[in-house]
Amino acid sequence: MKRAASEFSFAASHLDHPHIFGQCRGLESAGGTLKYAYDRDPQRLDGFCKLHPGVTKLRSFEEVLAADDVHLVASAAVPSERVELGLQVMQSGKDYFTDKAPATSLEQLESLRRGVEETGRKTFVYYAERLHNDAAWRAGELIEAGAVGRVLQVLNLAPHRLAKPTRPSWFFEKACTGGILTDLGSHQVEQFLSYAGCESASVNFARVANFGHPDSPNFEDFGECSMTGDNGASFYARVDWYTPDGLPSWGDGRSFIVGTEGSLEIRKTLDPSRQSPASLLFLTNSDGEEEIDCLGQTGFPFFERLITDVLERSETAMSQRHAFLAAELSLRAQALADHVWD
Repeated sequence: MKRAASEFSFAASHLDHPHIFGQCRGLESAGGTLKYAYDRDPQRLDGFCKLHPGVTKLRSFEEVLAADDVHLVASAAVPSERVELGLQVMQSGKDYFTDKAPATSLEQLESLRRGVEETGRKTFVYYAERLHNDAAWRAGELIEAGAVGRVLQVLNLAPHRLAKPTRPSWFFEKACTGGILTDLGSHQVEQFLSYAGCESASVNFARVANFGHPDSPNFEDFGECSMTGDNGASFYARVDWYTPDGLPSWGDGRSFIVGTEGSLEIRKTLDPSRQSPASLLFLTNSDGEEEIDCLGQTGFPFFERLITDVLERSETAMSQRHAFLAAELSLRAQALADHVWD
């Protein structure tokens, strides 16, 4: 149920990654009110506020923490800074909605876990490739309804466009991002856990590389990993920064899901040479085959559930354990790749 605008208010702080626009758009579409915004870069803050004309600019992060008329702080900070910001937000009595990945090391993630336990506040993570994508969300609903039976494997392909001139310097520093499996990989792991219904998983294989950017030696432009879930489901993901300039999207993200009773293909962003944007599902099971156009159809229920969880202290959008497990497994895959391929 969409909330009245007066019920839920939030602030936006540390606007380093453009995912903050999706985070705020999702909360506003679910009835939230964006009241305040802060960023260290005045020009970036001005640009953000032009798109949100009703927001009040704050002069410091301390003012964000002191605001007693907001329930939650949404943030897309430099990844290595996200845990410390989240701890401060939760200690101020507010919930925290961070861009993925929520942490860049296992030690950071453990600190965030302790913060949640000690403060009683919540940390939500913006795993947008499932939560803010029509076809990816609808796929989860179909799987839950039994359309493909028990999921045996999830295969994710996630190319991204680099757009190098638009990227800030921190983007190319592994100390800031945690690496490609920590960053882009966390999206993929979260989808695996959701679609396959896993409570845990083990990392079988992981690799990272810098194939085409020798001028940025600390940058990884390619990564891959495989996992096995506690229920036997298998997972493979490839992530990279090699989307060609001729593609009219940031990437041709796809998922292929095999179940005991059928299969699904998810085309998340476009249908090459046919339609862009697009959000399509291809379902095959004992009833036959079906192409399902999902674009603009789901309404992205995650955000309404998030607001409900903040106001009612429930856990309907995503369990805290699930959000942190997706991050933990991607961090473990990154650590394995770093060790094996040093």
